[in-house]
Amino acid sequence: MTIFTTCTPQRLMGEARLGVKIFSLTLTALAVLYTGSATAQTPSSALPSMLSSSPPLRLIVPFTPGTGIDIVARTVGPRLAERLGRPVVVENRAGASGNIGTEAVVRAAPNGSTLLVSVNTLVMNASLYPQLPFDPVKDLTPVTLTSWGQLLLVASQKSGFKTAADLMQAARKSPGRVNYGSPGVGTPHHLSMELFKATTGVFITHIPYRGTGPALTDLLGGQIDTMFLPIHVALPHIKSGRLIALGIGSDKRHPLLPDLPTLAEAKAGKINVEMWFGIFAPPGMAPEMVTMFNREIREILLTEEVKKAFQAQGMDPSGSTPAEFKQLVEQDALRWSHLIKSQKISAE
Repeated sequence: MTIFTTCTPQRLMGEARLGVKIFSLTLTALAVLYTGSATAQTPSSALPSMLSSSPPLRLIVPFTPGTGIDIVARTVGPRLAERLGRPVVVENRAGASGNIGTEAVVRAAPNGSTLLVSVNTLVMNASLYPQLPFDPVKDLTPVTLTSWGQLLLVASQKSGFKTAADLMQAARKSPGRVNYGSPGVGTPHHLSMELFKATTGVFITHIPYRGTGPALTDLLGGQIDTMFLPIHVALPHIKSGRLIALGIGSDKRHPLLPDLPTLAEAKAGKINVEMWFGIFAPPGMAPEMVTMFNREIREILLTEEVKKAFQAQGMDPSGSTPAEFKQLVEQDALRWSHLIKSQKISAE
């Protein structure tokens, strides 16, 4: 657990003034209740000041440290703490393909003290785990998109594959003999390869692991032939020659690997498996509070230091309105639901 906060003389003076302001607001609220005006609402302009007097804001990351969403949380967290004048805690609650941490946010009070930092695994889980006691798509409040991440199709240096065409040719010649790894059933790495298989009409055997680390170790050792990896994970091994990059699962090439073709350019079909990263709130959060968080986080994403931090990890910062993010989530849920059903993939 990591806590981000600030403490300066200016802040201490500000907090003293804030205490007077909160006391005044409290007296006003009591007066409103006393006169029966129970329908009065706090102006949206007062939200940041009132939030700064609240308990620490928790950014729940439903996966282990070092993952893409963990990077997002730890980049945004300290800057959000500065803007709100309030401690921000990054809390990793991994397990069950992200469902444990996600459910914690679904069950949290919508009072501005808890947010979820997640990735498109969220919408995949909606179809992979139909017996969940919550709906990952419907039971969260979208706040904002934060970034896009790229997945590369890579092969072990020992596989002998130099291009995506080499991989497809080998898979067609001996169906099932070529294998691929993933961090587990239902992960973006897994479903991206299933989309590759469905698009190209080849059969490649899936070997699921418990996490990216073990899968990557066996890929580097040649125990498995190929897999999809995030660009920031694959890049050091591509530069060392231990992994061969076959294509990027995007509509365009990436500045970190400008010579690497897209899978469409590599004649493997139009396969876009970009991962979106974003922030959600518990269900029922007041629209004014959602708007405030959206505004603060989007302004953070526009700063040069955040752009550089994200791009160094192969992520491209990108904000959105809550409505735009909601539409993206719903459309992506339909896309992956169709693949999961057509390929008869189950995580249970």
